[in-house]
Amino acid sequence: MLLKLLERIDRVKFSACVISLTDAGEIGTHIAALGVPVEALGMRRGVPDLIRFVQLVRRLRQIEPDVVHTWLYHADLMGGLAARLAGIPSVIWGVRSADFLRADTSLSTKIVLSLCAKVSPWLPDCVLYNSQKGKAYHEKLGYREHRYLIIPNGIDLGKFSPDEEARHEVRRELGIPSNTPLIGLIARLDPLKNHEGFIEAASSLHRQMPEVHFLMAGQDVEWSNPALKNLIEVGRVTSVFHLLGRRDDIPRLTASLDLQSLVSWSEAFPNVLVEAMACGIPCVSTAVGDAALILGDTGRTVPTGDMVGLAAWWAALLKLPENERRLLGERARARVIDRFELGAMVKRYEAVYVDLVKQKELDRKGLLRQNMEDR
Repeated sequence: MLLKLLERIDRVKFSACVISLTDAGEIGTHIAALGVPVEALGMRRGVPDLIRFVQLVRRLRQIEPDVVHTWLYHADLMGGLAARLAGIPSVIWGVRSADFLRADTSLSTKIVLSLCAKVSPWLPDCVLYNSQKGKAYHEKLGYREHRYLIIPNGIDLGKFSPDEEARHEVRRELGIPSNTPLIGLIARLDPLKNHEGFIEAASSLHRQMPEVHFLMAGQDVEWSNPALKNLIEVGRVTSVFHLLGRRDDIPRLTASLDLQSLVSWSEAFPNVLVEAMACGIPCVSTAVGDAALILGDTGRTVPTGDMVGLAAWWAALLKLPENERRLLGERARARVIDRFELGAMVKRYEAVYVDLVKQKELDRKGLLRQNMEDR
């Protein structure tokens, strides 16, 4: 989402520079290709590094930005503190998760999150959440910001759009008839994404509707993964499953589906739902993060972990007359146009930056005036 923001931001009004605490990574390469400077401090994950923190303070003093906008917990804490020490007038925290703490969360991240909660009343000038659920969750953790905004993620409606040809092309690629019902899960392999639950639901539906096929795509979602392959074999759905691994044509794959699903145990603002809706694809999701708010009456949600309920909604939606399911998809796209369009999201970010700079300038002038009166 940071990349998408920088792709669309008004370059006449705003000049950006990105500093990564660790390495530039793949996203950093794409950001640099936009002509936005990208610097990497080279910190090791989970290892405090005072020397590089001091380097960050010095670098911010050199750049002298009007606003430092940090992105995720470690950057919120270290970037926020470095910005204050460097004398930067405005600090914005970006909080983009909900229900984050779990058994496999590292100790360093738990410590950082706890510290963020403690300094939240005074360190950031503003906290930007991308979900209602994220705000509520962090308030329970102790976040006490004096100013916050919720700016949902935005989707490029030109990239994600209905595409009937994609439907036929993808089925040809998979070697299945063009009229085959296809249900998708687009997610990297991660315990939170609950691929096991998706396979469980697929096995349940397969017993009722053996003609339905299932597509999973994402980092490490491949037949070479023995654990994933075993789950599919145990569920007796090998013949109707398609594991595509990491793909660069997600809009095309999404537009080819009959239904998109999200089965995660935890999310804040699940982009895959909005992307599918923008393609006119109805969705069924676990009730995580802002999923219900995103879908409205255009999709269906089930309690987290309820794979029987998920399979039941799959069956119900697939049994709808084709024109009714198409109308559901059209309403879904209309909802995205109204609420989650990328350009509108970028304008909201731009407005926050401008408002903060103006407010700091007014505060500075007021302070100068008060000093003159005191003299």
